[in-house]
Amino acid sequence: MAAAIRGHWGMENPLHWTLDVVFRDDASRVHAGHGAENLSRLHRAALNMLQREATRKTSIRAKRLRADWDPNYLLLILQT
Repeated sequence: MAAAIRGHWGMENPLHWTLDVVFRDDASRVHAGHGAENLSRLHRAALNMLQREATRKTSIRAKRLRADWDPNYLLLILQT
């Protein structure tokens, strides 16, 4: 039982750490209604798109920043 629990958290912790570092999920002040759940789902979808984009070998944070600055790169991420 303990091995299964450790295995589960071994997978969950990197995901939550990445969401917190890149999207600052833990600092979010969205709590009303379904807002927090909706925002979390959008962050996970964005994280998946950023991870799939393979033309640049850089961090997820750098890809996100680049997509913010460059509309063509944003379109590339959205199309992958």
